[in-house]
Amino acid sequence: MASWRARSVNLLVRKLLRRGSWGDETQLAHRARRLFGTPAPLRPLYSRGVSITPVNEDGVRGEWLTPKEPLEGAILYMHGGGYVACSPETHRPITATLARLTGRPVFSVDYRLAPENRFPAAVDDVVAAYRWLIDKQSISADRIALGGDSAGGGLALALLLTARDEGLPMPACAVCFSPWTDLTAGGVSIKENDGRCDMFTPENIHDFANAYLGDASPLEPLASPAYSDLKGLPPLLFHVSSTELLLDDSRRVHVAVLEAGGSSRIVIVDGVCHAWQMLGGLVPEARKSLDDAASFIKDHLTD
Repeated sequence: MASWRARSVNLLVRKLLRRGSWGDETQLAHRARRLFGTPAPLRPLYSRGVSITPVNEDGVRGEWLTPKEPLEGAILYMHGGGYVACSPETHRPITATLARLTGRPVFSVDYRLAPENRFPAAVDDVVAAYRWLIDKQSISADRIALGGDSAGGGLALALLLTARDEGLPMPACAVCFSPWTDLTAGGVSIKENDGRCDMFTPENIHDFANAYLGDASPLEPLASPAYSDLKGLPPLLFHVSSTELLLDDSRRVHVAVLEAGGSSRIVIVDGVCHAWQMLGGLVPEARKSLDDAASFIKDHLTD
């Protein structure tokens, strides 16, 4: 059973976010950008103990979050927000915590958002950031871990598929928090958890997907990694809620990776909301998830 603090936050999330329709794609993006992510006044609370350095060079935008006495390697993090909202700043509850817990710098990439920039703009941006870390920052690929939540988790997997198919050196591992891996909304949990999910309805999944895809097919492998060939990937860790619509987006990829001979671990947490890792300091499940992710990353970045 979820903690009482998690249950309390779920009620607030349901009241603030859950709706049958977010409007047309312009309204959807406007509302998501207003409601998703950590409010600006609270962001300094989460960035204690790390230095923050904005980056805008070589076509790559984002921010470094660097802990004191950083260790070798880096984490490349891709924020969530349904491909239409959020930023590196909104996701400091996750990125700054991972920097402190792992002792590694985190580069949080500021990829282009839809509907102004549709698929595959976001994929292109995170691939460019990965190449930049290797080529311009001189960080060996096997000293890089990937991380992402929701849409950012889908981008982390799309980056892995691109690196594999283009012959780029692969990162050490990847952590996906409640990743969005199927833009067709084809998972069984879309129906089974309808009404149980505190944040979204099935209709929302289609609306956010359409805002991102435009005329592109939701079956594009880099848009929906759940329909991709998943062999040849580095070790993966999935954290997902038992009650969210996207539960099967993690379970299906996890199973497919194992069937392809890869390494994957999935943790299903009871009764928390989608991407609950953003709630560090409010719900104990968030810190437990980030602790586990940090241990996984440290294990794979340690010789």
